[in-house]
Amino acid sequence: MRAKPEYRNRDETEVVVLDALADRHQEGMTVFEIRSRADVTIDQIEDALAALKDDNLIVIEKDEERTLILPEEDVVGPETTDGEVSLFDKIRGVLPF
Repeated sequence: MRAKPEYRNRDETEVVVLDALADRHQEGMTVFEIRSRADVTIDQIEDALAALKDDNLIVIEKDEERTLILPEEDVVGPETTDGEVSLFDKIRGVLPF
């Protein structure tokens, strides 16, 4: 799964974090699980999570053992593969919008 297109015009690290969370949107992820899926530093993840939290795009849930981060339901887009990327999305990825 990926974040919906309307959330993809954010900072690159924020998009990577949203995509990782969208992949596990029902279970949620810890910061360390996000780190293992995203090729960014812990500091970058921390900044991205703060920005996403400020914009109400993620939810933080704490249980007895750990803290889980989940994307808001309206952030998660339909499941796609790289082969299903539309021409518009390809052009949008190349041009600086």
